Amino acid sequence: MRHIVTLLLWLALPLAGAAQGIRFPMEFWKAPAPQSDTVRIFIVGDVLSHGRVMESSAQYGYRSFFKYVEEDIQGADLSICNMEFPLAGKPYSGYPVFSGPESFPEYLAEVGFGVFLLGNNHVLDKGSAGLSRTIEQMELRGLRYTGVAANEAADTLLNPLFVNVKGLRLAIVNFTYGTNQGATARWPKVQRMNKAALAPIMARAREQADIVLVCPHWGVEYALNHNAEQEEMAHWLVQQGAHVIVGSHPHVVQDMEYINGVPVYYSLGNALSNQNDLPARLEGVVTLNFFTRLGERPHLAGIRFKYLWCTKPGMIEDSYAAVPVTLPASYWRDPADYETMQATLKKYTASFAMKRVAE
Repeated sequence: MRHIVTLLLWLALPLAGAAQGIRFPMEFWKAPAPQSDTVRIFIVGDVLSHGRVMESSAQYGYRSFFKYVEEDIQGADLSICNMEFPLAGKPYSGYPVFSGPESFPEYLAEVGFGVFLLGNNHVLDKGSAGLSRTIEQMELRGLRYTGVAANEAADTLLNPLFVNVKGLRLAIVNFTYGTNQGATARWPKVQRMNKAALAPIMARAREQADIVLVCPHWGVEYALNHNAEQEEMAHWLVQQGAHVIVGSHPHVVQDMEYINGVPVYYSLGNALSNQNDLPARLEGVVTLNFFTRLGERPHLAGIRFKYLWCTKPGMIEDSYAAVPVTLPASYWRDPADYETMQATLKKYTASFAMKRVAE
């Protein structure tokens, strides 16, 4: 039955000229362009350095964290994650005031993530000094990031962040609704959800890039649907030239919609965390496929959305692991944990799927 619902949704969700309306993300795939002419961008949600996650990595390493989605991460031409913790140095700490170890982004880069979104509410958890150190450590390791800047010159280079991906000129715009701690100096700065500040950033993006990807950190935590502020901002971003909007922060997968043909994924939820609430362990990932034939303007040719589930130590691996919800039950050490995942998936998607089919 689930495959039938998915097929009906796939037929009902054409990318070009899509009817307006809110949708809950379902797994679908539309019109992939030929591989030789395609640029593939893979995006996950929030990566959190919770205390238990760090304790587990100290014992078992990081290898299992994205083991089951490495093919997607490394198969993309560019993979992006939201690094929701500063590198403020020892003593390392988890929620509510984060300071993650440098080895964590090193692992994320090794597994295949090429751009880190730092414009989020936790990046100033250790104040301006903590953010300065974060930028220094990212620079020392040659890791690309956006959403923050050490000074005015860096701000121009990083916001937006321009990335050439197989000839595709991509602009990434990242910002946050706010931060948990305030800044104590003008620089370094975190890019805020402020239209006056974002307008020139969006102007540079649309003037200098083929594709403008906007990654806002916004919304209400644990709300399964976006709110009026997110929607109003999304409309403004589309007017400013956004081609795709993929959000984060609520820690759960939120609904999606098209605004004037532009896909808006309001929240992908967590990518890796120690959160216990079942909705916060269900996560989404998006693969964007851009067609880049020589002589033609690049355009979005297909989107793939997939659900993952964040498993705790002992469920599949000795440590944490983000796994596709389609991973067979035989991988699970306790069948009850597999059933919990399936029940959660059904609970938080069935009503939206039935609504779309009824229409």
